[in-house]
Amino acid sequence: MTWSDIYRAFVGFFVSLRLTVALLALSIILVFWATLEQAQLGVWGVQEKFFRSLIVLSTVPGTQIPLPVFPGGYFIGGLLMINLIASHVHRFKFTWKKSGIQLTHFGLIILLVGELITGLLQEDYSMRLGEGETKNYSESFRRHELVIVDTSDPDYDNVVAIPESLVKDGDPVQHPQLPFRVQFHGYLPNSDLQLTANLADSQTAQTIPNPADQGVGPRISVIPLPVTYRDNERNLPTAWVELVGADGPLGTWLVSPLLLAPQEFEYAGKIWRIGMRIEREYKPFALTLLELRHDVYAGSSIPKNFSSRVRIETNDGTENREALIYMNNPLRLQGLTFYQYQMDSANGFSVLQVVRNPGRALPYIACVLMGLGLTIQFGIHLVGFTTRRRKA
Repeated sequence: MTWSDIYRAFVGFFVSLRLTVALLALSIILVFWATLEQAQLGVWGVQEKFFRSLIVLSTVPGTQIPLPVFPGGYFIGGLLMINLIASHVHRFKFTWKKSGIQLTHFGLIILLVGELITGLLQEDYSMRLGEGETKNYSESFRRHELVIVDTSDPDYDNVVAIPESLVKDGDPVQHPQLPFRVQFHGYLPNSDLQLTANLADSQTAQTIPNPADQGVGPRISVIPLPVTYRDNERNLPTAWVELVGADGPLGTWLVSPLLLAPQEFEYAGKIWRIGMRIEREYKPFALTLLELRHDVYAGSSIPKNFSSRVRIETNDGTENREALIYMNNPLRLQGLTFYQYQMDSANGFSVLQVVRNPGRALPYIACVLMGLGLTIQFGIHLVGFTTRRRKA
């Protein structure tokens, strides 16, 4: 076999219509399988396992060994995009009769690129605001962070935040703003905490060894829980953090978002706080919730509208205005979109979903191009059909 034969076989594979049909069939199977699994994993879990992965992994029964079982969304979508592009490059010959088909395929390529950008770069956070409350940060739906706070300055706190991914990896962290090294001695992705004195005998058997010797840790028992992917549930991790100063270890703390208040300790003449909280993303502006409304239809308790009236104030003072956020009317500000997500009017707070999606416009562009392409192609065939019928 010559290099020319190899090249033709390689090109023939990627421009093949059979490959297109096979990938579409695999896509149908993947979507059907993911739909069934959504009852167990939820929307977030299905997206990560099936659609935002190269390979769908499953564990060997009775073990934690991952086993590849099916191509994932990135693999199928990537091959389909290569197939479309290669077919156009290899067979491209512009004619008016096929202009609609070519425009439709171009829109489909943009749609696939948009989904890839969304999967890789989109960020979802939430901002919970009580009436009259002001915030300049949003919080992650799923991720947490370890924070060590220097409270020595009366005007502000100096916060060092370590992402949960680094805590999970377990490698020591030496931050230039910390006079000690941070070491990790265990991590649980989901857990429950109970006071050891309140544990029943049945719960004692479920706990694991607790090496904490500082703060409230020695009085706490930790119960491991399976990781949850349900939309209405949150994983609450636990980690054991040892701080090592110039003169040796300072002790080991148990940290978890279940411990609502950070734990304090003194070192080098300063008061420090350590804890684990939901990951925050700070903004160059602040939102103040001025008013929340929960409207219902007259004579019933059926919700009619949820809305939040907020004030926007930027740090540099260039913007100070009010905005009304309600269903299908989000606030767009500095590349972020604020949606009305949840509301508890009885307790006076509103939750906004904060989304950053660099590929937000691409699906709209793709749909316009595909719709225009199909319309053009239908029009070309309609004109040809009526012309032939008139001649007959």
